[in-house]
Amino acid sequence: MKKIIRVAALGGALALTLAACGSAPEDDSTASAGAENADFKACMVSDEGGFDDKSFNQSGAEGLERAKEELGITTALVESQDVTDFGPNVTNLVTQGCNLVIGVGFMLEDAIEEAAVANPDIEFALVDSGFSDADFNPVTYDNAKPLLFDTQEAAYLAGYAAAGMSTTGKVATFGGIALPSVTIFMDGYVDGVAKYNEDNGTAVEVFGWDKAAQTGSFTGDFSNQANGQNLAKGFIDQGVDVIMPVAGPVGLGAAAAAKEAGDVLIIGVDADWFETAPDYSSIILTSVIKEIGQAVFDTVDQAVAGEYTSEAYVGTLANGGIGLAPFHDFEAKVPSELADAIEALKAEIIAGDLSVDSPSANS
Repeated sequence: MKKIIRVAALGGALALTLAACGSAPEDDSTASAGAENADFKACMVSDEGGFDDKSFNQSGAEGLERAKEELGITTALVESQDVTDFGPNVTNLVTQGCNLVIGVGFMLEDAIEEAAVANPDIEFALVDSGFSDADFNPVTYDNAKPLLFDTQEAAYLAGYAAAGMSTTGKVATFGGIALPSVTIFMDGYVDGVAKYNEDNGTAVEVFGWDKAAQTGSFTGDFSNQANGQNLAKGFIDQGVDVIMPVAGPVGLGAAAAAKEAGDVLIIGVDADWFETAPDYSSIILTSVIKEIGQAVFDTVDQAVAGEYTSEAYVGTLANGGIGLAPFHDFEAKVPSELADAIEALKAEIIAGDLSVDSPSANS
């Protein structure tokens, strides 16, 4: 599959894929609340992390479940166990008569793209990726909508928080696979740490990612928690005391290592890990949130109402599509001057006075 072959090279190319940005997610429904739309079937395929990943697959499924409850539609979910499941799972949903098929995760691009070309009367959406051909040229389809997130903005704030809360002056991040939807977090995190150092005359080090070289630490998958635990232990052994894993369920392995260490904090991604991974709530400093559930709900809502478009949606701090979770149990431990600085940086980004760059940015 072209996706597997070219995954490592797509970081810069994907930024060229999407020039248009959709409107922000809305809380109100286009379709009448409680309306009977049982003839409309919206379906979803997970990536290999599965729908119980405490992360983006789960968030997508929650958005679809909300659409079922509020819009009265019929839904179907198919869980992938391996990359070889993607194509057959998408085909399965097409044959089930789904009106809208949503793929969750960058790795599903090929399967969604092929199905969209073969089935022009069915609408599709893809979380975390646009579409491009084998030569990295951007491609658009009238029936395939990208749902994207400029997470580098919120990750910048997380990096600033990590640097400010580190007592050892060493923080880390790592990924599951070197995909643009993963490294975009890592880019923002590194820049946030650099900004903290600039503002405070410190020299906090980042382990696991070199933004300039676009190289770093990856476990090679999104499912084996032992890999995340072992990688995190390696960081901890070097003195790292704040880690942001960008690896789906693999990140829970890092959380296990941090909890065992006793003095290491974790920054979650995609969802608020304080809520979705309560076993580790005592060590969750904050999380970089992507409002995938809202984006999925809005896409279904528009499709039900006959207002579906293939225009890319890009979540930002400005439109509320991404954000930084509360500090929860650490509210009283985060110095007020650090919290105030983070809020000030957030306001600058929203106002357009501060740009957080990444080769994988979507807008």
